[in-house]
This record gives sequence, C-alpha cells and structure tokens, in this order.
Amino acid sequence: MDHVGSARDRNGSHKRPRLEDVAARVGVSTASVSLVLRGVPGPSERTRQRVLKAAADLGYQVDRTASLLASRRTRLLGVMVDIHSPFHAELVEHLHTAAEEIGYDLVLSTLTRTRDEHTAVETLLAFRSEALILLGPTAPSDALAALDRKSPVIVVGRRITDADLDVVRTADDAGVGQIVDHLADLGHRAIAYVDGGKGAIATDRRHGYRTAMRRHGLDAHIRILRGDHTEAAGERAVRNLLDGGDLPTAVAAFNDQSAIGVLAALSRAGVAVPGEVSVAGYDDDTLSRLSCFNLTTVSQGARDQARHAVAAAVERLDEGRTEPREVVLTPRLVARGTTAGPA
Repeated sequence: MDHVGSARDRNGSHKRPRLEDVAARVGVSTASVSLVLRGVPGPSERTRQRVLKAAADLGYQVDRTASLLASRRTRLLGVMVDIHSPFHAELVEHLHTAAEEIGYDLVLSTLTRTRDEHTAVETLLAFRSEALILLGPTAPSDALAALDRKSPVIVVGRRITDADLDVVRTADDAGVGQIVDHLADLGHRAIAYVDGGKGAIATDRRHGYRTAMRRHGLDAHIRILRGDHTEAAGERAVRNLLDGGDLPTAVAAFNDQSAIGVLAALSRAGVAVPGEVSVAGYDDDTLSRLSCFNLTTVSQGARDQARHAVAAAVERLDEGRTEPREVVLTPRLVARGTTAGPA
C-alpha cells in the first residue's frame, strides 16, 4: 500500500501528483483547488483545509513554470548587485524575503571587475524580469530613464534629480553629518574624510561632511582625502597621512570597506584606535559588526530599503502606478568601539 497516497501510472510506478489528483481526493473541482492553492478568496474554510491536507498527503507541488507560462507573467524582479559589496549582499537577502512574501522571486545579475552595468541589466531583461531593482547604479540618469521605458526601474541608494524614476535611498548627507556630529561631540576637531570618488552617492556624502564641519565651526579643519569604495582606498589614505606626518584625531570614511582599510593601515603603523585616532564608516554592513572591527558606522536600514523597493515594483506592476516616487529614509548612527574622545 502507498502510505503517502502519491499517484501512480498504469504500470504502478510513481508519477508527479497533478491538480486533478488533489481535486479527486477531496471531491471538488480543479478550479476550487486552484483557488485554494493560490490563496484566492472563495472556497469555504472547511474546503480550504481539506484541499491543503490532500495536497500535503499527495506531495503535490505547484508547477510554477506552467502557471507562469499560462499567465504570460514571470513574477520575477531583476536585481543588479555589486558582488564586492557586503551591504549589497545584505540588501539582496532582505529583497528575497520581501519578494517571496508577495509571490515574487528574484533574478540576480552581478557587477564584477569585468562585467559592467549594461551587461548586468541585459541579462536581467533576457530572463524576462518584470521590473528592475538596481542597487547603487552609476549609469547616467537619462540611460536609466530610457531603461524604465522598457521595464519599471527602481533605483536603490542613489539620488536621481533629473529623471522621473522610482528611488529608494537614505539621506546620505545627513548620515555623514551624524558621524561628524558624533565625533565633534566627543571633542574632535581635526576630522578627516576619506572620499568615495565619483557619483551621486559619493557627492552627497562629501557634501554632508563639509556641511557638518562648517556647522561645528570647523571650516579650517576640513580635509578630504582621495579614495573610493574599497579597503585599498582606506589604506592608501592612511599611508598618505602617515607620510605627511600630520595625523588627524579622527577619520570618517565613505563606507565600511574603506574604513576597514583605514583600521588595517593604522594597526600596521602601531597607531591605537580609538586611543590615538577614532575611525567611523558608513553602511553598517556585516563586516562592521564583527568583534574584530566593532566599527562605529551609520546604518542605512537595509531591511526597510528592500521592502520599499519591492513595494514600489509591485505598485508599478500590479497596481498600475505611473507617477514616480522617491522614498528617503533617515539613516541612524551606530556608535561602537572605534570612536572615543581625543587623547
């Protein structure tokens, strides 16, 4: 006897249970079974429970490919992600959760040293992604607007001022301002900043540093060091400071990766953190929380950004919203062990 009740073909061998098998087990129509399994209102609660039990007993699984082909929809959200960014990895995890909760799935396409944004986006379109969630894109806004005419685009993490696009981001200038406020309140005056290079995100964070320094009357101490988003940039910045023989009492970096480079270079040089130099980053990524770094940083709220991004995509796809929307979240300072008052 077959204890799990799975369907058999004429030769007695196991075959994959079908919708019709569930319907026959319960004694209802296949339409009723479909409504229950898709969570659509209509069938009574008793019928719903019987259908769910029969599906479980038979080992029935929804044929997602067939149902999507029938509806001519993929219910796929395409996500462009920088493979080198710990913060992007965390965003993707929350995007998956938010998408799955409403019946969508993700297709990921990565940026690497040899794979640019255009290639990554073309891959997402080739997989019939219904909407594109782009994490920190650097493409010109007019190119993003043109892409939006092919498939709804949601830009995450970057300010867009000259195109009608959906944007989900944090107030980057305010976030860096919180770092400067924190360091100034601890008594620091010589606060240097490791820059993030080109692009709207770097521009906003650089502006936040300058504005906050002036707000504290520290105009004469404004010091911006060339950098980018990598650990190597933080290390180079510290080497330049050491070669110049004029260490500040605090260093704020464009992101956590750069800040970790700052910590590594200071450690090799025998400079105590935070005893001699305080260090702060930005993003609150998974590395910053490790006990070996315990980095003071700014949280961008990865979970909230992901949920807003998925919601924006679904509003475009399922609700027909056409007006662009910008969601600007307030960042939050996370003070840890790499900052203290100056010696």
